[in-house]
Amino acid sequence: MTSLPSSPASARIDAWLWAIRAYKTRSAATAACRAGHVRLNGTPAKASATLVTGDKVTVRMPGYERILEVRRLIVKRVGAEVASHCFTDHTPPRPVAPALGIPQRDRGTGRPTKKDRRDMDRLRGPA
Repeated sequence: MTSLPSSPASARIDAWLWAIRAYKTRSAATAACRAGHVRLNGTPAKASATLVTGDKVTVRMPGYERILEVRRLIVKRVGAEVASHCFTDHTPPRPVAPALGIPQRDRGTGRPTKKDRRDMDRLRGPA
């Protein structure tokens, strides 16, 4: 295992999220902050917000929310194993979605008829 780089006194939230591999690029982390998908201690965070050890960061991902506690500050991207030592993940386990029988139409049959659409709606259940 490689050692962690020296920890700075504070770090920008977008750089930290990128460094711990929550986002693939720093610009994606910045965009998520601008869109309001990132919260710092319960309040919406700007990309330039500074983090300190012990802060709670909530990141909204497609379909779920990740709740992260800052254990160590880093600003340079490191390997996934090393990055996992920089935060504690308090995300509750995601419920397993039931396997839905999605109706499949034969290729080339065209648009569904009104009867087909009603049958598909009946299969999906009440909305």
